[in-house]
Amino acid sequence: MVKHPLTDVFCIAAAFLAALMAVVLMMGEQLGIPKASASPEYAARLFDDSRVHTIDIQLEDWSGFVASAAEKEYVLCTVTIDGEEFRQVGVRAKGSNSLQLIQEYGLARYSLKLEFDHAVDGGNYHGLDKLSLDTSFQDNSYLKAYLVYDMMDFMGVPAPLCSYTWVTVNGQDWGLFLATEEPEEAFARRNFGRDYGQLYKPDYRSLSAENADVALKYVDDNPDSYPNIFDNACFKTSREDQQRLIRALEILSTGENLETAVNVDEVLRYFTVQVFVMNWDSYLGRTGHNYFLYEKDGIISILPWDYNLAFGTYALGMTNPIRDPNILINYPINTPAEGEVMLNRPLYHNLMQKEEYFARYHQYFRQLMDQYFGSGRFEVTLRQTEQLIAPYVQRDPTAFCSYEDFRLAVDTLEEVCRLRAESVRGQLEGKFPATIRQQQEHPGVGVDASHLHLEDLGDFDDLENCRSKQQAALQAVMEGKGKTQ
Repeated sequence: MVKHPLTDVFCIAAAFLAALMAVVLMMGEQLGIPKASASPEYAARLFDDSRVHTIDIQLEDWSGFVASAAEKEYVLCTVTIDGEEFRQVGVRAKGSNSLQLIQEYGLARYSLKLEFDHAVDGGNYHGLDKLSLDTSFQDNSYLKAYLVYDMMDFMGVPAPLCSYTWVTVNGQDWGLFLATEEPEEAFARRNFGRDYGQLYKPDYRSLSAENADVALKYVDDNPDSYPNIFDNACFKTSREDQQRLIRALEILSTGENLETAVNVDEVLRYFTVQVFVMNWDSYLGRTGHNYFLYEKDGIISILPWDYNLAFGTYALGMTNPIRDPNILINYPINTPAEGEVMLNRPLYHNLMQKEEYFARYHQYFRQLMDQYFGSGRFEVTLRQTEQLIAPYVQRDPTAFCSYEDFRLAVDTLEEVCRLRAESVRGQLEGKFPATIRQQQEHPGVGVDASHLHLEDLGDFDDLENCRSKQQAALQAVMEGKGKTQ
C-alpha cells in the first residue's frame, strides 16, 4: 500500500485537535462557554418573562382540594401550560405561616407546587421536574419576589427562574401567580452542571426549639444532630455527604480558613441583596429559615428563597412589630440583626469578622447601588413589569387586594427601594449610622421615611376584605362559570 506523504501530518493534526477539544470541554466554563445544561428548554418556554403565560389545572374536586390544602398532600391532575398538556402531575398547596393564615381567614387562594415526576418516573416539563405558583400573599404589588430574584441574578447569585402566569382551574379564571423554578434537580443542573452537589432546605420543626442546625451552627460530628438539614435534603444523601457538610460547619464555627468551607464571594453577594431588601423571614431573622443550602466538595453556599414578606413587611406579622418606617428603611447594613440573633448566625457573623470580607461586602453594596439602582435598571424593571401584569391584576378574581391597592403598592415599593438605596449610600459613606449601637447613640439620623405606609404593600386587613371574592371564585369553578377568555 502506498502511504501518502502527508498522512503523518494529518494524523498528528487530528490528534492535536482531539486533545484541544478535550481541554475545551473540561475548561469550557472558565473559557466562557456555558454549561450544556445552563439553558434548558424550559427556561425559554415558561420562564420567558417578557409575557404572561397560561396554566390550566384540571382537577375534578377543586373544592375538596382547597378544603384539605393544609394537609399538603399531593393529588394528581392534568396541567396545560401555554396550550401544551401534561398528565399525571402532582399538585399540592405550599407554604407554612401563609398557608395557615389563608386557612384561618377562610380563603381559597393557596400557593401551589406542581411536581411533574410525582407519579411518572422521569416526568418533566421540558426538563423541569417541579415548579411553584406563588400566590403573592401579603404582597399587593405582586412584585416582591420577582424583583428580589432579579437583584440576586444581577449580583451573580444562583436564583430560581420565574415568570407570571394566568392560572385557570378547569377552564375557569383563578388568578395571576408567579411561576417559580423549584430548587431541585433541574435547578441544580442549570446552575452547577451535571456533576452538581447536594442541596438542602433547612427548616425548623418548632420555633421553640434551639434549631442550631437551621442556623448553620456546628453541634458535633453526629449526623443525627442535624435533622433539620438532612431530613430536608433535596436529593438522596450518603454518610460521606453528611460528613462533608458537618466538616464545613465545623470550619465555619472556628472563623478560620473560611474559604476552605464557604463559597465566600457568592455568600457575600447573597447577603448584600438580603440585607438591602430587609427580609427578616430569613436566615438573618429570628426564624433563621427560608433559604437553600448548597454543598459541593465540602464548600457551602446559601441560595435565595421566599420573599413575599421582604421590604420590611415581615414586621407586620410579628407579635410586637416594628412599624416605624424610619427604623425599617434605615436598618443598619453592618449589623442587620440584633446581637442575640447575629451571634447565632455564623455564616454572616463569622465572615464579617474578617476585614477583607467585610470590605468586599461593602464593595458589593456599592455595585448594587450604582449599577442596579443608580443606572435606572430598577425603575425600568419595576414599571415594565407593572405594565405587563396590570391587565391581569385588574381581572384577578381571587386577588388579595383591589386593583387600586395594587397600583398604590407598586408606587410604595418604588419609594421604599429609593429611600432604602439612599440610606445604604449614606451608611457606606459614613453619613448615617451603620450599626444598631451607632443608631442608638445617634437617634433620628438617617433618611426621613415618615411619609411611608408599609401596610400599603399588604397587611392583614386585606385578608379580611377578600374572603367573599375568593369564595365567589371558588363557587364559579365548582359551577363551571366565569370561563376565561
